[in-house]
Amino acid sequence: MNLLAIIGGTGLGSLKNLEITRHQVVNTPFGEPSGPLSFGTLGGCEVVFFARHGYSHRIPPHEINYRANMWALKEVGVIQIISVAAVGGITPRMGPAVLAVPDQIIDYTHGRAHTYFEGELESVTHIDFTHPYSEVVRRALMSSAREAGVAIEDGGTYGCTQGPRLETIAEIRRMERDGCDLVGMTGMPEAALARELGLEYAHLAVIANWAAGKNGDEEISMGEIDRTLREGMRKVRSILQHLLAHRTDSTPIA
Repeated sequence: MNLLAIIGGTGLGSLKNLEITRHQVVNTPFGEPSGPLSFGTLGGCEVVFFARHGYSHRIPPHEINYRANMWALKEVGVIQIISVAAVGGITPRMGPAVLAVPDQIIDYTHGRAHTYFEGELESVTHIDFTHPYSEVVRRALMSSAREAGVAIEDGGTYGCTQGPRLETIAEIRRMERDGCDLVGMTGMPEAALARELGLEYAHLAVIANWAAGKNGDEEISMGEIDRTLREGMRKVRSILQHLLAHRTDSTPIA
């Protein structure tokens, strides 16, 4: 099978208009995934939807079993993944309610199980991670956004922090000096694990709020984040519907 998976993060615990046909629990050598995989049709195309934080949004970013999640998707025949994530905006073009498709990532996390290549290996394995995201999937997202009439930023660097707390002003200043445009908590090791498994993976980021210190001294409002995400996820659904209109069950997006 050549399935497309959509991973939903904060703000996208379910996918509207997805006609669910079945749920599947997948056991993996790396433990339990965040929950069962949901198979269904969207725009006439079969897709797999998966809630990264669990369907009740109960698993914090640092406790997600990323290895089990990605392994489960590979096991059922997924070859391409669109990861939807809520993030904070750092640079001026990445304001609240903006959508972006980043092209680079910096990993600030620690202590997460981040690779399949460990333990009793026959040989050491390295992957090329020069370009961490699939350009094929990135271009498809950009094209679909244009068709949907949704403004979207092409490129940018996603900085992945440990969480679950938000960042300090000083941390965001450091990240900006490092070249980060966005800040999130789930982008790694998800992207690297996808590369290890040979999966085409890209992020569709929804900027939910200005990162710490980027809106003066104002504290970050959870209520404002929720309101911004509702509008952002409406745009995400429109993009996904246009993207799937160009895909059949046997043909990957291109």
